Amino acid sequence: MRSLAVAFLLSASVLPACADIVVVCPPLVRDGLQDFAATYTKTTGKAVSVRADVMGKIMDDIAGGVPAPDVVLLPPNLMNSLASQGGIRPQTRTQVGRVEIALAVRAGAPHPDISTVSKLKAVLHNAQLVVYTQPGPPRNSMEAGIIDGLMHRPEFADTRTKTIADSSGISALANGEGDMAMQVVPAVTAQRGVELVGPLPPELGAHIDTETAVSTRSSNIAEAAEFVRYITRPDAAPEWKKFGLDRQP
Repeated sequence: MRSLAVAFLLSASVLPACADIVVVCPPLVRDGLQDFAATYTKTTGKAVSVRADVMGKIMDDIAGGVPAPDVVLLPPNLMNSLASQGGIRPQTRTQVGRVEIALAVRAGAPHPDISTVSKLKAVLHNAQLVVYTQPGPPRNSMEAGIIDGLMHRPEFADTRTKTIADSSGISALANGEGDMAMQVVPAVTAQRGVELVGPLPPELGAHIDTETAVSTRSSNIAEAAEFVRYITRPDAAPEWKKFGLDRQP
């Protein structure tokens, strides 16, 4: 009996400590949230765990992931779906901001002018190969769907493109595939070997908005709500900007 008790204590001692707040989000806001989480933990002493997944899996993670999420970040359409299922506390739902889809080139390459749709059209027409993440399965990337829709518009239909199934388009560009890539701004700025040209022209509507709320699965409602207020307070805008998100779209 004594040996079993000792074994239990030893096994328990190596288990990871549970976070006070568990956040589930798409990858486009992961780096920013990890930065906020570290600062929040340093300030309050409350541990925050950030769990990111692609859009195709995130809803399942929110519904049945372990440990249960306390805070969720989603685009408005998915947040609407989650709200209709009773998955969030409606009074905590708050806008976070907007992430733009951008054009990237390999490090050291010229940065073309893409400030208008006509200029972007000329740049893409002259590109050797534009790479982006494959839409649909297995990643079910929302941004890939937006980009693919753009590439099938008449003005961009002659662009030479390649979709990447086993990694992101920006990773493929860094590894030498193509001479340009499209991806959300945070993914571009986080990737070594590539450079951000700039967001696509605003009239194309190539962006993803995000919202946050407290999950109804949360067992730490007060602490989760406090973290929501922390990441959406006015003073947080400059910090989000560093990670490619504009608080006021």
